[in-house]
Amino acid sequence: MSAGATALLVIASVVGLATAIGFFARGHHRMDLEQWTVGGRGFGLLIMWLMMAGEYYTTFSLLGASGWVFSKGGPALYIIAFVSLANCAVYFLGPEIWRLGKVHGLQTQADYFQLVYGNRWLSAVVGLVGIAAIVPYLQLQLTGLGIIVSIASFGGIGQRFAMTVAAALVAAFVLASGIRAVAGISILKDILMLGVVAFVGIAVPRMLFGGIGPMFARLAETRPGHLTMPGAVPAYGHVWYISMVLMSSLGQLIWPHSFGSIFSGKDGETIRRNAVVMPLYCLMMPFVFFVGFAAVLSQPGLANGDLAFMSVVRASFPPWFLGLVGGAGALAAIVPASIMLLTAATLFAKNLVRPILAPSLGDVGVARVARSLVVALTGCSLWCALHSSPTLVALLQLGYGMVCQFFPGIVMGLVWNRARAPAVLCGILGGLAVLTFLELTHRDPVFGMAAGFLGLVVNFCVTIGLSLLGSGRREESGAFDLEAAR
Repeated sequence: MSAGATALLVIASVVGLATAIGFFARGHHRMDLEQWTVGGRGFGLLIMWLMMAGEYYTTFSLLGASGWVFSKGGPALYIIAFVSLANCAVYFLGPEIWRLGKVHGLQTQADYFQLVYGNRWLSAVVGLVGIAAIVPYLQLQLTGLGIIVSIASFGGIGQRFAMTVAAALVAAFVLASGIRAVAGISILKDILMLGVVAFVGIAVPRMLFGGIGPMFARLAETRPGHLTMPGAVPAYGHVWYISMVLMSSLGQLIWPHSFGSIFSGKDGETIRRNAVVMPLYCLMMPFVFFVGFAAVLSQPGLANGDLAFMSVVRASFPPWFLGLVGGAGALAAIVPASIMLLTAATLFAKNLVRPILAPSLGDVGVARVARSLVVALTGCSLWCALHSSPTLVALLQLGYGMVCQFFPGIVMGLVWNRARAPAVLCGILGGLAVLTFLELTHRDPVFGMAAGFLGLVVNFCVTIGLSLLGSGRREESGAFDLEAAR
């Protein structure tokens, strides 16, 4: 059997096992809208940790992070910083968000905005922007999976075919078992991913350079700029680093699928404890970075940094191990893609179709529409993945820049009763306008800052300013009285 066939067989075995777990994850649960989206709100600490780790640590963690180390150097360290800080927001805000979800039956992020601000148009905009942000994140997962299969097959299978098969598999998971499929597969994915990343991160520097210390000594001698800020790209200096960490750490909670996962916990204390232990998963990231730095020295001719991790593994290990790494990477794409797809479909059906187009549509009808939208959204993400080629990190940063615009509305909804729906809506649109202009004119970063962070600053100013210009408290306009609810 050829090397490519051996690697692909191992990948297929891993994905086949995950497929079985996913389709049987529903057990005896009836897949109504509540079970499909939030798993009956019964997930404990371990399942929450595994599932949210499955959302946080995706193909970006393998391919994108190592690719940025290869291409940019020092600026890639922002990844470790923001993932750790992101859980601070979850620790303080998560339990209250969970409580509101439990008491009022919330299932999506847009449901929260509808409850707190009492404005269906604001809720619809939140849902629409959330879907728009999820599409590039889905594109990232499909693109990453295409890279994994193409390299593991030694070029025998093209990225396009691999992405198409992956898209069909993800849609099947979501249609069959909803969020329970994601939680079940996360267990296998995390065991594999943690194991192979730690092993590769230690073994590669040792095999190629005699250890991690000698590798960095050689880097300091031959590529010293790669180990400092701003690294290999002058635009990514300390101001960019700080703004990117702040924006991304706030955005991690605000992703529609991460926000919705909070509702699946069994109680608020589970959410808080999960925020405490979640940063432990970040311990795997230095091992990914080690592989990226090893690629700088051993694979200097790579045209695309996203290929660094798998290229080093292919050159250093036997085909069966390449397949094992590829299987872990495939699950790192399938798990988050599944929950993102589920979230986007539910947002569209429940927070756009029902309130705007079909107010009489019940939960059964919403579930039916959401399932039909799974196929459409999968096709849209696949088309984007097949017809555009930005780096994985660029896709992720675009999504973060979009979703972090929800943060002012979420936090003010919990702490400030003067925040009004029109002000929050104008703030979101203002922040998005700044982000869109800077991205389309290729001015990111601007003044050294990440474009999404500058949009967030504008968002806060608009939201606070317009809220102060208004009179009275939010509940006087018919919106939810949060203080009374406590």
